[in-house]
Amino acid sequence: MAKRNFMELLRAQWAQGHFLCVGLDSEFGKIPLSAHRRGRAGYVLNAQTVFSFNRTIVGATGDLLGAYKPNLAFYLDQGASGVQALRNTVLFINKVAPEVPVILDAKFGDIGNTNSAYARFVFDRLGFDAVTVHGYLGQEAMQPFLDRPEKGVIVLAKTSNPGAGEFQDRAVSITNGEAEYLTAVGVPTETRFGAGTTALCNLVAYQVMQNWNANGNCALVVGATFPQDLAAIRRIAPEMPFLIPGLGSQGGEAEPTVLAARDSNNQGMILNDSRRAIFSAKDGEDIGEVSRGVVLRTQALVAAALAQPM
Repeated sequence: MAKRNFMELLRAQWAQGHFLCVGLDSEFGKIPLSAHRRGRAGYVLNAQTVFSFNRTIVGATGDLLGAYKPNLAFYLDQGASGVQALRNTVLFINKVAPEVPVILDAKFGDIGNTNSAYARFVFDRLGFDAVTVHGYLGQEAMQPFLDRPEKGVIVLAKTSNPGAGEFQDRAVSITNGEAEYLTAVGVPTETRFGAGTTALCNLVAYQVMQNWNANGNCALVVGATFPQDLAAIRRIAPEMPFLIPGLGSQGGEAEPTVLAARDSNNQGMILNDSRRAIFSAKDGEDIGEVSRGVVLRTQALVAAALAQPM
């Protein structure tokens, strides 16, 4: 059987107009009481509740989405049974929505031999198609991920959280060649103490685009909450896929996000909506029906934005 290829799966979904990603950040404490699974003695089975909840969301939205993105933290929180629930979630998505890629949001980043173990865990043990990583340790350390050409390596550039700018907006030194490229694509650079500088998030985007992407399997995380940075990083990496968190509960809006992030093919986006997409149902409501409704409404907003002239 042919290996799943993240980029091929992703592009096939874009061709169908599927740009939305639901983040399965299935925090047990936020799952409605009516969805709790109980054992024979009446005790709540946390990890089984999480998997059952995910199954409901996926069953209701699998024909609409471009990707799913579970966050590792909410599964580790449930111990070994939570990791099994995560594995079962991937298997279920592969069964009912086999053409939809599945991303693990883990933000891994360590020395090379440790990353080799992470890569085996994510790709071989759990069966994910892609993973989020941070590049603080540099390309050499990230090579175990980058060397998996069929798997997606999604590198943090500008995250969606309010404190992202503490480091990501800091001016860092760049070479003359980097400064020439950034200036040519319309991203301002500065000169300090005789050296060119740009924001760290811009340099990360440049390095990933220019040097890390030999296998064509890299993407960038760029948050919807900073549309100006999103537009700048799109100029730096014009054809690279962007995983874009921050829609919905974090305040990101569909139209400015799409207009800033789309590539020259009017594609290139994995638009993530987590809490709004999975936790809008009140206790007793049909969770799948409510989730599908949220996705459809957001999908309509995205389609309207894409219909605007380039």
